[in-house]
Amino acid sequence: MSDELASGLRELAQDAEIPPSVSGAEIRLRAVRRRRRRRTAVTVAGACAAASLALVVALNLTGGDREDRPSPAASPTAPPSTPSPAAPDATVDLTRRVLTVAGRELPISSGSARYPTATGRMTVVTKDNVKTLTMYTGKYMEKVAWVIGLRAADGTTNFVGTLVGDEKAPGNYDVTTGWIGLRRDDAEWLYKELAPGAVIEIGGATTPTPAVDLLPSATEGKALPGGTGGVATYPGRTATTPVPTAPSVVAVPAG
Repeated sequence: MSDELASGLRELAQDAEIPPSVSGAEIRLRAVRRRRRRRTAVTVAGACAAASLALVVALNLTGGDREDRPSPAASPTAPPSTPSPAAPDATVDLTRRVLTVAGRELPISSGSARYPTATGRMTVVTKDNVKTLTMYTGKYMEKVAWVIGLRAADGTTNFVGTLVGDEKAPGNYDVTTGWIGLRRDDAEWLYKELAPGAVIEIGGATTPTPAVDLLPSATEGKALPGGTGGVATYPGRTATTPVPTAPSVVAVPAG
């Protein structure tokens, strides 16, 4: 190639060359800034990673404050409450001398001060049209109509039935040997109303009635008010042949 042609080409290249928009110093400055930004980003990322790792380690070592804030599953719960017993089918208030059942109040006569009536919840376990029970201080045995046998959880037994010989006693004074006496019509109605398994809750206390209460002197041949005299008697009833003293409550047959 001739020298003239080479010289012409160089001149043409110089004429077509576009000068840079920035100077070389500016380009070097921008490169320095980019390197600094990269270093800063790397440093921040490393610091974040280190902080995250430290947090994970701390949580693993302390259990994530689980001792201070237990999870709901591990939270202590209140002990289960004992369910209240079901309402009884009938109640007896010895103080008022009333048996309440199905919205009715039936006057009763219960155990005297000498033979108190047992209190608490009892379940109907037997029903007898007629049953022989001890009467009045345990000196007499008589056939009682419409008798309901009761038993408590501890084995205590008792009866509800017709009070023989004195329909004035229920609601007014207590004369039995511990069982609960009703007027005949009330006893028959209650007999039909309560089925085996029914619950009767007996509460209150015997209210002393000195004028008619069966005190020990009544077994010593003295007549009580309204009696016929001659032997121990009870208001409004005829004395029967005495029998040996028996428990105030006759045991309920099994079943």
